[in-house]
This record gives sequence, C-alpha cells and structure tokens, in this order.
Amino acid sequence: MTDAIVVGAGPNGLAAAVTLARQGLSVTVLEAADTIGGGTRSGEAILPGLLHDHCSAVHPMAVGSPFLNDLDLARHGLRWRLPEIDCVHPLDDGTAGVLHRSVEETATALGRDGRRWRQLFAGPSAAYDELAGDIMGPQLRIPRHPLLLARFGLPALLPATALARLFATEQARALFAGVAAHAFQPLHHPLSSSIGLGILTAGHRHGWAVAEGGSRAITDALAALLTELGGTIETGVRVRAAGDLPPARITMYDLAPTAVADILGERLPPRSARAYRSYRYGPGAFKVDFAVEGGVPWAAGAARRAGTVHLGGTLAEVAAGEREIQSGRLPARPFVLVGQQYLADPARSVGDIHPLWTYAHVPNGYTGDATEAITAQIERYAPGFRERVVGTAVCSTADFPVYNPNYVGGDILTGAKTIPQLLLGPRGLANPYRTGLPGHYLCSAATPPGPGAHGMCGYHAARTALAAL
Repeated sequence: MTDAIVVGAGPNGLAAAVTLARQGLSVTVLEAADTIGGGTRSGEAILPGLLHDHCSAVHPMAVGSPFLNDLDLARHGLRWRLPEIDCVHPLDDGTAGVLHRSVEETATALGRDGRRWRQLFAGPSAAYDELAGDIMGPQLRIPRHPLLLARFGLPALLPATALARLFATEQARALFAGVAAHAFQPLHHPLSSSIGLGILTAGHRHGWAVAEGGSRAITDALAALLTELGGTIETGVRVRAAGDLPPARITMYDLAPTAVADILGERLPPRSARAYRSYRYGPGAFKVDFAVEGGVPWAAGAARRAGTVHLGGTLAEVAAGEREIQSGRLPARPFVLVGQQYLADPARSVGDIHPLWTYAHVPNGYTGDATEAITAQIERYAPGFRERVVGTAVCSTADFPVYNPNYVGGDILTGAKTIPQLLLGPRGLANPYRTGLPGHYLCSAATPPGPGAHGMCGYHAARTALAAL
C-alpha cells in the first residue's frame, strides 16, 4: 500500500506530492488526462513550432513562491524569463498606465500619481519575501509578521474602485483596475483590492515572469523532482468514485470541491457534502490564441515591449464590464488580457510569426462566440492588427472543462473569489484543506491562497496531512 494518493497532476497536486515525498512518504499521483500539468500545459495550437500556453501564462505569484523557491527546480529545467516591461494598460487617447518591475520606475512614469504608488507598494514589495509566508496561505491564523501584514492588509479591505480613485490620473486608475480585475469579481465589492495588491506587490519584488519553454516547464520540473524522490505519476487514470481509489494513509484532491463530493459521496460528513455541493463558481474565460505576423502594432509604444497588456479602457469601463458579466451579460467591450510571452522567451515564435495569448472575461457557461469581441478590443488599441493575424485557435467556456474539469463553466480560478471562499475555502473553516473525512484533503486552487502556479495550496494541504499523521 502506498502512503499517499494524489488525484490530479496540476501544479497544486504535484506540489502536495513533492511535499509528502520529501518527508519520506511513498506517493502516487493519478491524472485523468494523458498529460500532466492541469492549467500549466503548453503546446502547438496553430502552426508547427509556434508555442502557446493553454491556460496560465504569466507568473508573478509563482516566481516568488516560497514553496517553489525552496526546491531548486532549475536543476530540472525551470528557468524564469522577464519582459522589458511587466504590464501596460492602454487608453483610447494613445496614453497608457505602465507597470515596470521597479516601484520607482513605475512611480516616475505615473507622474503626479507616483507618490501615491510609492506609498502603496514601496514598503510591501521590499518586504515581500517576509510577507509572502503570511499572504500565501490560510488567513485565519496568527501571522508571522503582523505589522507587515497589517500594512499590506488595510488597503486590501477596500473595494478596488475606492482604492483606484485615490489616484488622480486615468492612467494610474486604469492600471490598478486592470490588475484587480484578475479576481473576476465586481470591483465595487469589499476586499476586491486584495488580489490586485497581491499581484502588484509580488510583481514589484520578482517581476511578471514567464517560464522558458512554456508554463508546462513548471510542472515538468515538479514531476522530475517527484520522480527523483521516488514518487510515481500515472496518466489516463480517471477517479470517478471512492472505489476507484487505491488504499492509502493520505488521499489528496487537486480537484474542484463539487468533484470531490461526487467521488466521496456518502462518505463525506453531511456538512462537508452540503458545502462542497453548494460551492460557487465565478465568471468564465473565453480564450483565443492568435498567430500574428510581425507582432501587434500597439498605438501605445510601451505595449510593444510588455509581457502583459490589459484591454478594458478606463476604471469606469472596467468596473462596468465586470458588473455586467456577473449579471450574465457579455459587455460590448469585455475586459481582455493579452499575453506576449514571446518577448521574454523568443523561442516560442517561428520566424516573424508570434504567438499571442488572449482571453476575455465572460459570464459563466457563456454559449456565444467572443472571438470578434476580443479581436475588436485589440484592434481598438492596435489599428491594423486584423491584417497581421495568420491563424487562430479558440477555447470557449464549454471547452475549458474538457481541457480541465476543475474549470466549471469556464471558471479558470476554480471558484468565485467571494470573501468567504477567498479567505476560508469551500467549507468556511480556519483549516480549509480538511474535507471532514479523516485522511482526505483538498489541495486545489479552491483553497487559499487561490489560483496560480505557485503550488502553495498543495503545500499547505500536504503540511496539514503530515501534521495529522
């Protein structure tokens, strides 16, 4: 009998497996797909040799992850690459909010809003490595650095719209709003600043990095380390019910809570079963990959050097769009994220043909085609873009759960980041990794600290399991 079974070979499942194996446990990972990686898979989608990330792409939270940085994954091929500029949010007048890795350089570019930007980010980003242990885990616990956490946490309580209005210029307001919108939540809700502040603080410390050779390099490195530690991975093994699970002292689930409820059925305590089955999912993503000849002709010159570009217009327009998708409607101009990973990792391109990664925020389960809406948003800020497109590949809200069953209705965050679910996970408990069934633990992005390729959900869940042993 193996000591531990991990269901799901995404970054959190592999993080849990590595954490357990480092303590001498025998570990087997079961993955339903034919390839490992979950949301970190990469491959050719349009043209031979043109490399696209299928879901997660840019990793400001992973490059500074305390867990990943403790593993020396460079020995297994993981190398981070940084663009010249982290992120740009263009506006219709040709100007843009420009995010540099340096707080000082960003503040200088923001002009009269520079002082406010320094106040928000200079201290927390300088102390991020100490702060990360507190913000990258369960929130209902005694912090290691209470003063630092309070300095970071007080602004995080604000609605993103309120925090953004502390800035005087549309460029700074839009720049913050675009990062806050990564939470897929209405920006007027309390605590909607938190994810944006976390991303910006981490990015100012470590940059908005991409993995050389695609996001798959993150989980490939974790898998190589797990194998070195004696663990095994079996692909093409779908677990549908508790009877499909081999006997083990520990079973970890890198799955959506509803899937765990389906597998464990009546074995789950009633309270856990009710919580998992009523777990809320958030808005969806509609993804379009483009093959673009010569790159995107952005009107804002800084965007031509940026790894990430946010398309949503002003603070008011971004906030209105996020409200609409929560109401089940696709805005005429949805918020669109654009990844230009090839600027930091040129080997992803083929000659002068470059992979462009994009997705729009859409309602959960959206049944329409948002390809034209995404194309129009890019054309809005890059006239002539359409003429440069030589191919596309689409992943709709219906396609995402086929690619990864955790993405219910196209929700690539594995659950709505409402205040209770963001802070407490699906069961509303101080320890969100326990399922209520002894020996069984949830380690997916449905648990704190949430989505990303940082592996911290899996690490904390595995530490909980080890403590129980």
